[in-house]
Amino acid sequence: MASIFGTLFRVSTWGESHGGGVGCVIDGCPSRLPITAEEIQVELDRRRPGQSDIVTPRQEEDKCRILSGVFQGQTLGTPIMVAVDNKDARPSAYTEMETMFRPSHADFTYQSKYGIRNWEGGGRSSARETIGRVAAGVVARKVIRTLHSAYEVVAYVRSIHDLDSEVNQATVTTAQVDATPVRCPDLKAAEAMIARIKEVRSQGDSIGGIIECVVRGVPNSLGEPVFDKLEADLAKAMMSLPATKGFEIGSGFAGTRLTGSEHNDAFVIEEGKVSTATNRSGGIQGGISNGEHIFFRIAFKPTATIAKIQQTVTVEGEAAELAARGRHDACVLPRAVPMVEAMVHLVLCDHLLRQHGQNVLP
Repeated sequence: MASIFGTLFRVSTWGESHGGGVGCVIDGCPSRLPITAEEIQVELDRRRPGQSDIVTPRQEEDKCRILSGVFQGQTLGTPIMVAVDNKDARPSAYTEMETMFRPSHADFTYQSKYGIRNWEGGGRSSARETIGRVAAGVVARKVIRTLHSAYEVVAYVRSIHDLDSEVNQATVTTAQVDATPVRCPDLKAAEAMIARIKEVRSQGDSIGGIIECVVRGVPNSLGEPVFDKLEADLAKAMMSLPATKGFEIGSGFAGTRLTGSEHNDAFVIEEGKVSTATNRSGGIQGGISNGEHIFFRIAFKPTATIAKIQQTVTVEGEAAELAARGRHDACVLPRAVPMVEAMVHLVLCDHLLRQHGQNVLP
């Protein structure tokens, strides 16, 4: 069950970093939805390694194949399987990990839980697992846009290490985000971020940062009271991504410095509809979307696998030193942007279908 996400729109991901391939199975997608492998490929290309000189040099085309659930360009309502072959796997680069645990990685915890682990590139804990999420996210986005054409999600790198940016959340576009390899729409900040990543990588080290995401055109009423609050499911989705260490929505932690009268979003009527004068709630109140933009931030830690010598222990419990080989991102954030967007699609599509299924009476 650990590899299944969603209630009605359910996604299972499968595969390991250096195995035969990776992908997903989507269950619960409505029938007669037009979808092609080419549509999915666009987002996989945004996620893939080797796309610039600031990400891992692993060369994977990540070409996807739809193996089931689609006929003559339309979904059948049956499970959809999407597969991507691993072409540039190099398990020999990870032989030291067979006997040693990488600090802050999943090696020790996987070994503790299962008594066995795939030490070739992290296996299931590798970010390569997210290919299935990104592929499923494209299908989920298509479902949402079929019902709500104004729906759009734009995630972007807000900060890297101690470098921040200035981004107009209301107007930022995907084209602006993808204009730089670091996926920060603030061009001046992006230049500094790229230089910092290259500097840190040359030292065999890594850095983290914050991704911000804005979701526009969200209908109200999505989300469930108590345990399945929309922000709770978004938080779970984001924190399930590799290297995430924090999530905040709306005013987040900064809201704790305000009084209730300062923080509350006053209700107003705009164009004949209930709206809010401010949006410190981040588009969600009582766990349910209120029709305003949803926005949140996710903290990503520095990449755990680095080339510097680190203290560790062996599987036999002996002290050791480890300098990781292999090909790794010095900063995961540029490639994490489409992953964040995909998880938003999966959460909102699931809640949209739940809302439609729950409210069937006139």
